[in-house]
Amino acid sequence: MSIEYGGYTDKIADNIVNANFEDIEKDALENAKLRILDVTGCIIGGMNGFGNRHLITKLKDWGGKQESSIFMYGGKIPAQQAAMANCVIARSYDFESIRARVNGQNLPSHISGTTVPTALTLADAVRCSGKELIIALLLGDDFSCRLLAASGFDFVGGWDGVGTVNAFGATAIAARLLGLTKDQTVNALGIVLNKLAGSFQGIYDGASTFKLLQGFSAQNGVVAAEYAKIGLTGVSDALMSKFGYFALYTGGCSSPSILIENLGKVFHTEQTFKLYPCCRSTHDSVEAALKLIGENDVDVDQISKITLRVPASVLNMFVSQPWGIRTAPQIDAAFNVRYCVANVLLRKGILLEHFLEDTIREEAISKIVDKISLIELEKPFAPDLGASLSLEMDNGRIITAEADYPKGEPELYPAAKNELIEKFYCNVAFSKAIDTRKADRILDLIERFEEIEDVGELTGLLICDN
Repeated sequence: MSIEYGGYTDKIADNIVNANFEDIEKDALENAKLRILDVTGCIIGGMNGFGNRHLITKLKDWGGKQESSIFMYGGKIPAQQAAMANCVIARSYDFESIRARVNGQNLPSHISGTTVPTALTLADAVRCSGKELIIALLLGDDFSCRLLAASGFDFVGGWDGVGTVNAFGATAIAARLLGLTKDQTVNALGIVLNKLAGSFQGIYDGASTFKLLQGFSAQNGVVAAEYAKIGLTGVSDALMSKFGYFALYTGGCSSPSILIENLGKVFHTEQTFKLYPCCRSTHDSVEAALKLIGENDVDVDQISKITLRVPASVLNMFVSQPWGIRTAPQIDAAFNVRYCVANVLLRKGILLEHFLEDTIREEAISKIVDKISLIELEKPFAPDLGASLSLEMDNGRIITAEADYPKGEPELYPAAKNELIEKFYCNVAFSKAIDTRKADRILDLIERFEEIEDVGELTGLLICDN
């Protein structure tokens, strides 16, 4: 007996089940393939990120049905656990594509680090085609992006969207790839509502939870879909009910029409591609520092004072905390604007290698960091964009540089495809886990992803050579 549902949740569930690959616009298809490339590179480069090996050892120790591969490490475990692990690996250096873009507006998000590994992990289990993975991925991306846009998003409430909207996106992907009916999909969304969580405090504390949360959402989405498939039920309206998502997590839905506008025809996604392996809120400052050292011959030993001006929104964020090394140096460094700027000044660039513990602990970095003062940028390009860097040298010379926005900013300064391919190979070289020939093969498959009959052809390559 069919259950009657109404409203937005009903329409979204129907779209998850019935959307067609043929309705995907060319730009959305290309974006999906670029993000698969981007996140796959981050999975390869993130293999040895902080705590990953211990996490994988524990998951393998728990064991279970051999459904999906643990990327890079090898071995199969239950799909829900593998999805969790693969998302954590992808987020390790905070390098993957970000920022939901809906109707020309950019919203803070880390969706792709959940949706891409979740789709690849489940595809490894069900052995679907490239087309089916892409439509499932875009459905998950689109749903998560619409949820953010329908209520707006900021950091003030303390909820990390990675643990809320990402879980809905992962559920949509799992529902599609596991073949759920519309009723089962509604139930899956109602089940995952009860598994949403995530605090920004983990980033303030430099804790592993910043990337574990990426995996928890994937795990919860797969579990919710699996439960719904065997007949368990969830609330009938996960979004708009009295104690649904918007009431509990956002204080209401200010723009409900965004949830279903051009549903199944327009697929909203993340469109900001990072070219530096650190928190996006540091990138404007990194850009200013790169410009400064590119235009001037700077002897860091002759710097007496450094003034960094950033927007108020950045000044009040976790990236502007005083510099200090705690239990996970890589996390401390990636989320600290003083470290990132000092690193550029000292090493004349910013690479994955600069976020290894020995490099972070070099005394020369601390000496530069101690000279940096952060103050508010009076006229930022936008509320969260722009930076100005000023060096006062021992001889009295003042050197300055400004950046209105960083590379990767959609429309303003988008990352070129060749830059993303170069980034992919940088991840490969950094990991030392697979050879160039295998990397070439991965790139070739992603370039023609919609032609692949079995995505296992790709996921089988995401295993370390050693």
